[in-house]
Amino acid sequence: MLKGLLFDLDGVIADTARFHLAAWNRVAESLGITLPPAANDALRGRSRQASLDLILNYGPGANHFSADEKAALAAKKNTEYLQAIATLTPADILPGVPQLLDDAQAAGLQLAIASASKNAPAILAKLGIADRFSAIVDPAQLQHGKPDPEIYLKAQALLGLAANEVVSFEDASAGVAAIKAAGQFAVGIGDATVLAAADLVVPSTADLKLATITAALTGR
Repeated sequence: MLKGLLFDLDGVIADTARFHLAAWNRVAESLGITLPPAANDALRGRSRQASLDLILNYGPGANHFSADEKAALAAKKNTEYLQAIATLTPADILPGVPQLLDDAQAAGLQLAIASASKNAPAILAKLGIADRFSAIVDPAQLQHGKPDPEIYLKAQALLGLAANEVVSFEDASAGVAAIKAAGQFAVGIGDATVLAAADLVVPSTADLKLATITAALTGR
């Protein structure tokens, strides 16, 4: 029986992923690194440190930078990102999400955020939906990033639910892999080829319907 919904944030609740990508690209450019188009998908859903290492490996390599240098680069990226998300308003919630949250609340479902973003509470507050979520996983308390299932297992535990009682939402392949490794039902949002491992894939958040998700879960 479905009792909870677990959400990634960037690209699922709001299109803050574009702010992450723009900030990381500026960091890369400052180092003389040109990121290939494939890096955009690779960066989605990853922690700040994992994202930085990935970027540095497109250049001289992460091992060429000291811990202090990496910390400074990560801080630079986060400063630019925080400036960008300061402009967020409820109008930036992606299409279909408000109705899904309304329907979930009406159905008595619990909601949680399973995002690698350390800024999730601030983003939800800007969007005006912080009170909709019973739990937000603190990525600082995690040992492993996506595609490891830890973040989704943590979100599930915070709600006091079992894997077969939740449905989780992702727009990145690493995130879908994390959901499946946690033994949960995965809804992918985006390219069906990239998200082929998901149990259900919809082209965009506008296509997220609780009735459709429930039917897919029942027919699993």
